[in-house]
Amino acid sequence: MRSIQEIVARRRRQDRWFAVLGVFCTSIGIITLIALLANLLIDGLGHLDWQFLTSFASRRASSAGVLAAVVGSLLVMLVTACVAAPLGIAAGVWLEEYAPKNRVATILEVNIANLAGVPSVIYGLMALSVFVYAFGFGHSILTAALTLAVLILPIVIVATREALRTIPRTIREASYALGATKWETVWHHLLPYSLGGIATGVIIGLSRAIGETAPLVTIGALAFIAFLPDPPVTGEFPFVSFSWLGSDFTVLPIQMFNWVSRPDPAFHHNAAATGVLLIAITLGMNAIAIFVRYRMRKAIQW
Repeated sequence: MRSIQEIVARRRRQDRWFAVLGVFCTSIGIITLIALLANLLIDGLGHLDWQFLTSFASRRASSAGVLAAVVGSLLVMLVTACVAAPLGIAAGVWLEEYAPKNRVATILEVNIANLAGVPSVIYGLMALSVFVYAFGFGHSILTAALTLAVLILPIVIVATREALRTIPRTIREASYALGATKWETVWHHLLPYSLGGIATGVIIGLSRAIGETAPLVTIGALAFIAFLPDPPVTGEFPFVSFSWLGSDFTVLPIQMFNWVSRPDPAFHHNAAATGVLLIAITLGMNAIAIFVRYRMRKAIQW
């Protein structure tokens, strides 16, 4: 019969081997990511200039640009955030703070968790039948934004609920003890304290949405756009126009897909440059959200 020291030594060796295996697997992922990013930068960084950013799509790779795709991506993300963030936060607050703990609420929770793992092309098929044909929105910016908003809605809801659960129960009890209502407790205490986790969920959702291609292809997003949507500000009363919501559009992932599918290697370099730009926009969105979250947390501390 082996002694306790031998058993402990064997377990320690197993722990060391498992740690080595974990480092090896992590290194493979990191090295692969670095290699992909390096290859993307080498192929695309030299083509990322002002002419490329301010030109429309063209049949010639040397004069093609991503102006329409950049504007389309920003407009679609703007509407997606305006739709998904309020609805997702409100649904998460209701499920966590107001919904009765019964079988119906349990079914809703399970379905929302399952929706987060549904393939994105399924949302595209749903949007094609509902937003495009049933509601008559057509192949527009509004349709794309609503599709992506539905896509990331489960992510925002789950993140909101998890952020609310991290708040100690004593904060709720102290608020109620001072005579605050449930809504006052949620609005003045729970939402401000959980804002960091909620913002992280919204960021993750938008980061996924900005790179989606399958649902937008399904609803008929165009790959060749040589114009910009109507401006949101006009010179006539009421000086604000929403006609751009019904405009045709393209986005950066669609433009990349179009260029990669062409046989000319010059278009492949344009696709790599578009990929670099897409990564930069995603990192910029995250940086802005982190800054806003930091400022809000600092304001709460004061």
